Amino acid sequence: MVLPQAIINIAYLIASILFIAGLKGLSHPRTAIRGNLMGGLGMLIAILATVAAKKLDLELIILGIVIGSAIGAVLATRIQMTAMPQMVALLNGFGGIASVLVAGAELLKSVLNPETPDPDLQTLVAIAASGFIGGVTFWGSLVAFGKLQGVVVPDRPVRYSGEQIVKVLLLLISIALAVFIVLDPHDTYLYWVLAGVASILGVLLVIAIGGADMPVVIALLNSYSGLAAAATGFVLSNNVLIIAGSLVGASGIILTDIMCRAMNRSLANVLFGGFGEIVVTASGDDVYGGKVKSTSAEELAMLLETAQRVVFVPGYGMAVSQAQHAVRDMFNLLESRGITVEFAIHPVAGRMPGHMNVLLAEADIPYDKLIEMDDINPTMGQVDVAIVLGANDVVNPVARTDPKSPIAGMPIIDVDRAKTVIIIKRSLSPGFAGIPNPLFAADNALMLFGDGKKVIQESVSALKEAS
Repeated sequence: MVLPQAIINIAYLIASILFIAGLKGLSHPRTAIRGNLMGGLGMLIAILATVAAKKLDLELIILGIVIGSAIGAVLATRIQMTAMPQMVALLNGFGGIASVLVAGAELLKSVLNPETPDPDLQTLVAIAASGFIGGVTFWGSLVAFGKLQGVVVPDRPVRYSGEQIVKVLLLLISIALAVFIVLDPHDTYLYWVLAGVASILGVLLVIAIGGADMPVVIALLNSYSGLAAAATGFVLSNNVLIIAGSLVGASGIILTDIMCRAMNRSLANVLFGGFGEIVVTASGDDVYGGKVKSTSAEELAMLLETAQRVVFVPGYGMAVSQAQHAVRDMFNLLESRGITVEFAIHPVAGRMPGHMNVLLAEADIPYDKLIEMDDINPTMGQVDVAIVLGANDVVNPVARTDPKSPIAGMPIIDVDRAKTVIIIKRSLSPGFAGIPNPLFAADNALMLFGDGKKVIQESVSALKEAS
């Protein structure tokens, strides 16, 4: 039975409200789970309303939901937190390719079925937009996945002579193809050519960006996938798809802007600046030679025994070593002894927005202990011990002192102003920016080499033995 359009519209309105409330919930770790559930409920209502609005093959839809849910459940339970950015990149890509296929199917249906009238101008423009944006999103997301996963494509930017000219030419060709599709929709092969050209453009756009900027790229691709979905909503005349796509597109571009501001860089610089290329800087020997002082878990425990305020600065290294639960144990032990413990969070630490927040929340660290960079920096001089756990570029003082550095002007967490800094890393290897960090050789800094999880566990044991 087909429900009246008024009821369908009410269902779409409820779904849209749930989408907005879900996005609001995702803005804070404390409400993120509830936000996810509300968004999922909104999507379920939207799907059921769409099925009820038209005479669709319910068996195929249920089969698709079952298969997709099974794949999603396996991925969600088996993917490590360190690989979550790669999963997000793939999900963005799936959204893009879905828009390409749905818009293409609608174009074929209208052309091949003589009883179906030709699409109007709005629909044809939306079809062309879906094909172009979806193609860029899908293949760009696959390249982002490859860079983060370390497969097929290199982590560093792939640059070549005349690359910007090539990209502009591909963009102009895409626009020309889109115009031809609107003028003559019966040449359906042009749509797939457009999707192909957009795919090449998507590869070239992302392959020229370094791995350090992938969090920004993922947020931008998320916005692209939303725009592609919104365009497909116009193709299908589906209001809730237009609303959901617009919300994703807007939130993605807002997040992209926030992350660019956190790095003190423009979006154009991220997309076309080639950040992460091998650059000529001072060598590690020049910066570290004879100046690095190493320490041990026992010495760290001794420092912590006399400290009154301790600040952890987590980075991607914490995610790699899965040290967040060991950090939680140290946090609980120090707090039980009356020591104030906080966590300084840099907006772009890790490989996706909120990476550190999610890891620490997973380990049941209280949310009020996660302090944003701008809030904690003014008081870093009052910190007795700052423990840098796997972070690198986000604590590199070169950003403040060297205007020629690749990270010049990027806001950092001012750990070098703490009384004592302990840097836990496996080695002196540079971060994504590929430059040495003079913090490692600072007078108030000690290097604690080793796996983050193991080192923290050893320090906790040493603290307990000393009590």
